[in-house]
Amino acid sequence: MDGRITPDWIALDWGTSNLRGWAMQGSAVLARARSADGMGSLEKGGYEAALEALVKGWEVTPDTPVIACGMVGSRQGWTEAPYRTVPCTPLSEAMVAAPTNVFDVRIVPGLRQNNPADVMRGEETQIAGFLSLNRNWDGVICLPGTHTKWVQVSAGEVVSFQTYMTGELFALLTDHSVLRHSLTGEGWEAEAFADAVSDSMSKPEKLAARLFAIRADDLVHGMPPARSRARLSGLLIGAELAAARAYWLGMNVAIVGATELASAYEEALRQQGVPATVADAERMTLAGLTEAYRQLEHAT
Repeated sequence: MDGRITPDWIALDWGTSNLRGWAMQGSAVLARARSADGMGSLEKGGYEAALEALVKGWEVTPDTPVIACGMVGSRQGWTEAPYRTVPCTPLSEAMVAAPTNVFDVRIVPGLRQNNPADVMRGEETQIAGFLSLNRNWDGVICLPGTHTKWVQVSAGEVVSFQTYMTGELFALLTDHSVLRHSLTGEGWEAEAFADAVSDSMSKPEKLAARLFAIRADDLVHGMPPARSRARLSGLLIGAELAAARAYWLGMNVAIVGATELASAYEEALRQQGVPATVADAERMTLAGLTEAYRQLEHAT
């Protein structure tokens, strides 16, 4: 072997902070690449150069299909891939071509909901990936993250969804609120998390008071930072579960996310007697991009 990487196509997950790429041969990964050239750090004219830098060393021609999902298709991205309106399948053959003479880039559109207004971009690809690996699955998919999505899926279509800013609230409170003084370190106490989930679900209207109690307990009782962090996470996730009850109660539930966060949601749901199937976010993204590539090949 000469060590050359010659992909049939390239898969891209282009988010706000990072760009991840895979050199693909069918559904098999030949090589991976990652950079900090997310949408948030690029000007309109910088996307082509960022992609060139990412795939440097791979044997890529202008005819090599590049399938991209994520914020690259937002209004602030490379080119806008307009939202498709639910109910609809998570993917469509009608992807949007990016303006470039160097690559053949197709961008997966996001999804929108008119009433109540909501949007997603990137999660639709993970949903498509999960459904491609779990045929005829109906239920609710939870996609925890900065903006957690609860998505109702039936007959291969996204029927409705709701977004919660739980992850962003956790980050803001951890880094920019008075609680930051009590949240140093990376520890975790499972019992404190479970108690906080239960407390928040039973009395979500007391969330603001319970949040300040984290700081007060530290000042008065010297509460360990690991316990404080677990309580903060449990209070926020518990309030989210209370609000999203109509989505998960009595439903098949799948969680698609990063391992630690998905495990926290799985444990919170388990407390409510709801078993959940957990799937890795990166694997679902890649499966969804592969499904988009197959649809493109079928259409051409």
